[in-house]
Amino acid sequence: MATQSPFSLLAEFVESLPRPKLNPPPWAVHEIQQRLVLLLNHILMQEPEAMSRLQPQSGRSMLIQWQTIHLTLQATPAGLLDLAQPGARADLVMSLLDESPLAIAQALLAGQKPSIRIEGDVELASQVNWLTDNVRWDLEDDLARLTGDTAAHTIAHLAQAAAAALRSFIERGNSVLAKTRRA
Repeated sequence: MATQSPFSLLAEFVESLPRPKLNPPPWAVHEIQQRLVLLLNHILMQEPEAMSRLQPQSGRSMLIQWQTIHLTLQATPAGLLDLAQPGARADLVMSLLDESPLAIAQALLAGQKPSIRIEGDVELASQVNWLTDNVRWDLEDDLARLTGDTAAHTIAHLAQAAAAALRSFIERGNSVLAKTRRA
């Protein structure tokens, strides 16, 4: 008798849930997007090479979309990002293909990139790909500014251990799922 993976059961449960039709007000969407731009710029400023790679792309825009969520960013002359003007034509369109947020989270936690369809400017796409491959948020350094070095190191170490345990759990679940599909 084949057993069903807990991951497939969880995925089926999440997919069966009714999806709320929440339409946040435009001002809330704009504020969330502004905060995301601030976070991305904070991360970019920690890596001068990233900023120098974005500078030649100044004025070009990137549309990132997943289902009904859209974010259009524009490279600035400083090598940072800003929200593009409403209605701006995107030079690069990146669409997340996975419908399930669970599938996207699994890919990210496993250290993989989610499935993405990319259309548009090849040079801009290669720079964005370099950024996603090479730029990482030094969360421990930011925590150290708030809590001190020792506490930040401890928190970061615990978070890394938890992430490793979660990755291992996901990998074991995926291998069980693969075995049950073969059976």
